[in-house]
Amino acid sequence: ATRESAFVHAIASAGVAFAVTRSCAEGTSTICGCDSHHKGPPGEGWKWGGCSEDADFGVLVSREFADARENRPDARSAMNRHNNEAGRTTILDHMHLKCKCHGLSGSCEVKTCWWAQPDFRAIGDYLKDKYDSASEMVVEKHRESRGWVETLRAKYALFKPPTERDLVYYENSPNFCEPNPETGSFGTRDRSCNLTSHGIDGCDLLCCGRGHNTRTERRKEKCHCVFHWCCYVSCQECTRVYDVHTCK
Repeated sequence: ATRESAFVHAIASAGVAFAVTRSCAEGTSTICGCDSHHKGPPGEGWKWGGCSEDADFGVLVSREFADARENRPDARSAMNRHNNEAGRTTILDHMHLKCKCHGLSGSCEVKTCWWAQPDFRAIGDYLKDKYDSASEMVVEKHRESRGWVETLRAKYALFKPPTERDLVYYENSPNFCEPNPETGSFGTRDRSCNLTSHGIDGCDLLCCGRGHNTRTERRKEKCHCVFHWCCYVSCQECTRVYDVHTCK
């Protein structure tokens, strides 16, 4: 029940909604199609057209699929349901108008627009920010007619309580620097690192202060490629030398 688990559940749930929605719009699924709700009055200089993506349907399928096993009255199910919904809400919050111009020589005399999802990279970046600011919770038990039920409450009352768009967790993350078969961590030994980076991929952080090894590799690569009419490409083979840095 760590913040890493929170991120995985959120982005997996968002991925299901995204894939189903995209399949419906592309016509590769026979159970759904375009969104017919966004057909109101057009905006200034454009009109509705194309195939608006039905994100509501994708979210519905994701909710039934991803939450199917999260019906237990324990804290982990409550956490997973919350983070699954946070991932799906991200899709709905980032829907936007996508437009295409029509006319001679790109004059854009007529512009048609439709409701579209963002690139999934934007969803991943947004959820990564939510991962960094995830809210730590504590588990509370309540007696109900069906028995004991566990719920989650924000651990720190001084902080703003999490919303439905925030990720939540209630267990500290394990030490990912060292291998641990119980948590599934492989550690960071022998991982390639970036010597010039000050980020998480840099040798200082990724190697957890243990230092790094450097070796030289010679790699054969295609180079000096030329396109010949018509239609093939010929290349030479070059040997290039790279410095490879790995964690101790």
